[in-house]
Order: sequence, then C-alpha cells, then structure tokens
Amino acid sequence: MRGWMDLVKNTLSSKTSIVCTGENQRWSDYAAPTPGAVVVVGDENDVAKIITAAKKTNTPFLIQSGANGWADTFTLNSQGIIIDISNLKTITFNPDKSQVTFQAGVTNKDLIDAAWDNNARVSASTCNCVSVLGATLGGGLSRTQGVYGMNIDQLISLSIVDADGAKRTITPKSDRELWWALTGAGANFGVVTSATYKSYAMPQAENTAWTGLVLFDQSKLEDVVAAIDALTLGPDMQMDLYFTASPVDGQPTVIVLPFYLGTEEVGREKFASILDIGPTLDTTEVIPYNTWNTAGDPFCAAGGRKPSYTVGLKTMEPTAWRNVWNEYIAFFNSYEEANLTTILTECYSTAATAASLKDNGTSSYPFRDIKCHAIAIPWYTSPEIDSDALQFGQNVRSYLIDSAGTKSPSSYINFAHGDESLSHIYGSSLPKLQKLKRKYDPERRLNQWFPLS
Repeated sequence: MRGWMDLVKNTLSSKTSIVCTGENQRWSDYAAPTPGAVVVVGDENDVAKIITAAKKTNTPFLIQSGANGWADTFTLNSQGIIIDISNLKTITFNPDKSQVTFQAGVTNKDLIDAAWDNNARVSASTCNCVSVLGATLGGGLSRTQGVYGMNIDQLISLSIVDADGAKRTITPKSDRELWWALTGAGANFGVVTSATYKSYAMPQAENTAWTGLVLFDQSKLEDVVAAIDALTLGPDMQMDLYFTASPVDGQPTVIVLPFYLGTEEVGREKFASILDIGPTLDTTEVIPYNTWNTAGDPFCAAGGRKPSYTVGLKTMEPTAWRNVWNEYIAFFNSYEEANLTTILTECYSTAATAASLKDNGTSSYPFRDIKCHAIAIPWYTSPEIDSDALQFGQNVRSYLIDSAGTKSPSSYINFAHGDESLSHIYGSSLPKLQKLKRKYDPERRLNQWFPLS
C-alpha cells in the first residue's frame, strides 16, 4: 500500500484525493470490501494513472461508483484500494438528442433527470441510486427494454482503462471480441470511465407511463402468480412483484407494480387479468418519466446487511411461490430488525431482447429470453443473523430453481450472491469469456466482481 501511494500521489490532479481509512459506506455491509485506502477520483484521466501504479506495485483494487454491488465475491482487504469514481458526473447530449455521452459516476437518476430536462428518454434501470454503467456492463435491465432493448444494446462506444492502465476507446467495429466481453461481463475486462449511449428525443408531455403499487391480500397469492405466469408482456409493458412490508400498516403483503407506456385506460386493459383478482389498494396513475423509479427509492438507503439470492424464471408456479411466501413470513417474523426484508421479482418483455439472440454474438449477456428475475433480499443489521439469512435465501432460491422452466439455473450477475456456479452467471458465454480473460487480463488484475478465473 505504501509503495503504491509513494508512486502515485504526486501524479494525480488536484481534483483527486486519497482517504486513508478502512471505512467505506456501501449500500450493503454484508461481505463488504475493507480497503486500506479510498481514492476519490475527480478527473477521468487519473483512473489510468491509479491503475498503472497499482499494476507496478501489485496493489489490488476495486472500482466503485454507486457502491451498490451486493455480491460476496469481494476479496479486497487493507492491502488494496477502492477507486471511487462517483464524482465523475459529466453528461452531454448531442444536438438532436440521439446520443448522450456520460461519465462513470452518473447514476440512473442523474441520467434520467438530464434526459428529462433535454426532452429525451434513455434506457435506464429501475433503481435511482445505481450507477448506469455499473448496471449496464452486466446487461442492464430496463422498463423500456421491450421497445429499445437492454442497456447494453444502447452502448455506442466505451472509454476504458484496461488491466495494464492503458486508455482505450472501444466500439463494436474497433474491437469486436473485447466489445462482446465488456457488454455482459465488463468488470472482468476493463474499467469503463465514460460511454456514449443511445438517446431518444421525446417531449416531456409524451414521456409518461401508467404505473403504481397495487396491493393484494396474501390469500390471493396463487391467483396473482398464475396471472403473471399467463400474461405475455408486450413491448410497452413491464411489471414487478414484491413480498414486502405494506406501506399502509407495515405488515407483510403482496404488491404488484404494473408499468405501461401509454394511457391508464389501455394500461388497465393490458393488466386486467391481474387487476380483476381484486386488490385491497390500487395507487396506479399516469406519471412522468423522471418519477418512474420513485417507488424503489426506499431501497437506496445505505447500510445494513443485504445479501441477495436470485433466479431467472421463464415460468412462475403458484405452489412454489406459496412456499416462498411461507419462508418469507417465517424470516420476517423471526427478527424485528428484519422487517425490511423483501422478495422482489422484476418481469420484462422479451419482445426486443429475445429477437436479438438471432444476432448471435453482439454481446456476452446470455439470458435475453428470461421473463422474470426473482431476488430474495434478507435485510437486517446484526452479523449474528447471517447464518439464518443464508438459509432463508438458499431455501427461496431452491424453490424457484425447481420451478423456473429453464434447462439450467440462471442468475443475473447484478443480482447474484456469489455462491453460484460461474455457468449460472455467464451461461453459454462462459468458455469464450474465460479464453478472452486469459488474453486481455492474464494477471487477473480485474478480479473482484464474479471473477472468471
């Protein structure tokens, strides 16, 4: 650590600072890295200098933007550094709003707000505090992916620093195989410092959607799950299913969040099979683009222990979900401090994403035909609960794997825990990714986020 600091400290811009502390606030304290120092980057050019020095001194490092990574694959300790790029916030739209270039510290909220102010829409993930590129390099799920494709499909070019500390600009034409690896397994192949992304010009008056929380009594659970399973989500549709504390009384409840890119009248028709089951509360309304993610803002609270356990689903089986509910209730009721525990299922249209499978090779993301991604998130504060939380998460995951309707288990990398097989994370792309890893990062410098070797 001292050798790295001596080498780098006089080369960095005045906008970049080094904080010599093991404390580092993250979204989840579970299995969090414990660095010897945090480098708070204020100039994009400093990233290459930091990584070059880290290579020369064999100093481990982890890139951090939104600090929302919740996996247990981090091995960083006091001999390593966190490179915090969250202050890199520049966002620039081109004149016709067809492209936007932004730096790696930009969050979903940052980009959404900038697009709104520029009469544009961009593909963004569903949690405001997550960094756009952090989510995108693992695939990038989006409410609008039925229309535009996933976030990785929005990328036009990437400015990266490779494992040796060299700055490079990557496009699909300039380096097809590295582009393929970066778009799905990016954290293993480079540090992306900025990107150019597709944007879609749209007046604010037209940039709206019908959505909101719809609450059901748990006695209706099987009916709700069966309706979700039977529902084909059109390109203009998306939906979430929650087991969480009710916003009304704090007790466990079943919540559906439908989303439709259009009017309330048509939205209600599209989701009639669910709404007709009979909710106890319906808060849906037409809202503007810059508020679409508001329902998820409580998830952005930093701190606490929040391991995750995920499964990709092509089918949803009511009996399995009753078992999941029972596991959820048992854990929720066992610990007063676990009353924020949530099971979240995000379901997406595969109209655009599954069609792109025919392109066979545009990106390494392997699960474009998965309809729903379920995540169990035990949320608590005491490490003493870890073993029970682990058992709860594994039990939920086991029920869902058995009813997922897939040939083998799949785990969206941005939701995964870290105990899964690499084949569950990278799917059919794994052999090629491992081959490219040996080519582009033979010393395994980029090795903190579901490492390939």
